[in-house]
Amino acid sequence: MKSFFSRNIDQRGRVVRGLLGVALLLAAYGCQPVWLSGMLTGAGVFGLFEALRGWCLLRACGVKTPL
Repeated sequence: MKSFFSRNIDQRGRVVRGLLGVALLLAAYGCQPVWLSGMLTGAGVFGLFEALRGWCLLRACGVKTPL
């Protein structure tokens, strides 16, 4: 399980995921339906977690991502 959570993205990927997380949180702030705001908030927090950890869920599952 430890290798699943090991770092698998570089600095550029971390920046992109961090910016995406912030963008999703800002979008969640302006959403009217509560369920959509909650989903965007969850995705934004998860994106920030990936950026801070240096880890990508898709890459950990074997999917090749461009960044």
